[in-house]
This record gives sequence, structure tokens and C-alpha cells, in this order.
Amino acid sequence: MRATDVAGTTPAQKILVNSDMGEGIGLHSFGNDAELIKLVDVVNVACGYHAGDPEEMDRTVALAAEHGVAVGSHPGLPDLVGFGRRRMALSAAEVESIILYQTGALTAFLGKHGLELNHIKPHGSLYGMLAADEELMAAAAGVAKQYGVPFFGLAGTAHQRVCEQLGVDFVGELYVDLNYGPDGALIIQRRPEITDPAAAADRVARALGGQPVLATDGTELEISFSSICVHSDAPNSPQVAAAVRAAVGPRGA
Repeated sequence: MRATDVAGTTPAQKILVNSDMGEGIGLHSFGNDAELIKLVDVVNVACGYHAGDPEEMDRTVALAAEHGVAVGSHPGLPDLVGFGRRRMALSAAEVESIILYQTGALTAFLGKHGLELNHIKPHGSLYGMLAADEELMAAAAGVAKQYGVPFFGLAGTAHQRVCEQLGVDFVGELYVDLNYGPDGALIIQRRPEITDPAAAADRVARALGGQPVLATDGTELEISFSSICVHSDAPNSPQVAAAVRAAVGPRGA
């Protein structure tokens, strides 16, 4: 199933759970990919700049193929030391090139395992930079248009506005393991923190019921979404994903 099958969904329709995976490098493994792959519908695979390398991409795509999970690219800033969570000054042309380069690398492994690219979802600070800058976002959306795939992002930001302007399918996300600022922007942590699974399930239930999500200062946010992200690198991410899975229903239902 392509993510666009649920774009513009209502609470009664299918909500896809997605997770960022393949974020190890060399001999170092991070995340809970083997457990999470059984709970999610879609994975966003690191493509080498913030994390991941050829062997890691190959293993992660093979794991997704084994479990029947759709795969999108998860391109990040060229910053292994900061794990792509430090902002950089980039031109639109540079944004286009780093997303195109990383996505192209991933598609080679997708072809090896008989899969197609499902979507593009930037990582970390690149995700936030694009949400706030329409010129940079236009470069990113252009890559999604080139591949003919949707873009995963935050509704109501440049992610959605530019995709609509350029005719790129857009999939809005809800986050359960990151906090929102009063302006609706995600608060990116340098290091993952433990999320209460019950609180994650409650956020999902409230959002599906049409209730607002609360920002850190108590501001009520109306978040449009058709996919829910659970990060893989938090210590208890499998428990969080299981709680979210229970809230939205079984895979393939």
C-alpha cells in the first residue's frame, strides 16, 4: 500500500504507523528495528548522511521486504557527529542534491530486493528547516516529484503548502514521542527520551477523536494527519509502537 492511499484520511479510515530505521553505521547498531518492523506499516530508511551505510541500508531493506513493509527514504543533513540534528545553512540547490543523492542510493537497494520507493521523509533538522522555508521545501518536493512519490511532513507548514503548489502528494504526520512548540513546530531533541506508552496512546486517541494535541505550553493544536511516527532509537520504542498500534488497529486491517 502506498502512503497516498490514506492521504486526507478521516478517523474512521486507515492510519499508517511509520518509523525511522537503518540508523546504525559500521559496527554500531542503534534503534529497535527488528522489534518495530512487526508493528509498523511503513519505514523511513536512513541513507548515509546522518546515519546508515551501504550494509545497513541493505539489511534494513531486506528486513522490510521480509515483513511486507513499505520503504521510503529518510535523507538527512551531512552530519554524522550530530546525527543530523544540528541545523546547517544550505542553498536550495544543495538541499535538492543531498536528497537526490541519498534517495538514489536507497533505490538501488530497493531494486535489489524487489521493492519500489514509497515516499520521501527528511530527517531531523532538515525536516524542520524545510517546514519553515518554502524555497528549500520546493527543492525537496522537486525530488519527490521526480520519483513520483509522496512527501511525509507536517500539515499546515511549508511541507504541505509547497507540495500542494507543485502537485506532490502529501502525507501529514502525528508525532507521539516528540513534543510540539506553541507554533506547532516539533521540538527536536539531540538525544532520545523515554516516552510513556500510555501517553502516546492517549495522544493518538485524542487526535483520532478530533481533540487537539497540547503543545508544551498548553496551546491547543489541531493536527491533520494520516500517518503516525514512532522513532526507533528511544529505549522503549517497541512499547510505544505497540501502544500506538493498539490505538489505531492491527496491521493490514
